[in-house]
Amino acid sequence: MENEFGATVSRTEDGAVVVMTGVVNRGAKEALESAYEEAVSLPGRVLLDFGGVDYINSTGIAVIVGVLAIARAEGRDVGAYGLTEHYREVFNITRLADFMTIYDDESAAVAAG
Repeated sequence: MENEFGATVSRTEDGAVVVMTGVVNRGAKEALESAYEEAVSLPGRVLLDFGGVDYINSTGIAVIVGVLAIARAEGRDVGAYGLTEHYREVFNITRLADFMTIYDDESAAVAAG
């Protein structure tokens, strides 16, 4: 699990997508928060693309919770896609799914915008 975390931001018609790669753990905090801040500088909603994520550990879940707390405080709509079935279940169990809309894939997320 040595895949370093990476996050890039892409503009969409109605907001931005944070495209993540590698492992989401404690070390991902700064990069994910920075990418989120870049994404919210664009008007509209923020989508989190988990398609390139290899692994999320418990501290990674905490990092995601932190980003969602910021979004909630700002009244910002956050969606996610690219989650494996396993991580969709984890997000449901941890109730992360209560704080963002989880889409089946990118086209469903974009269409919902």
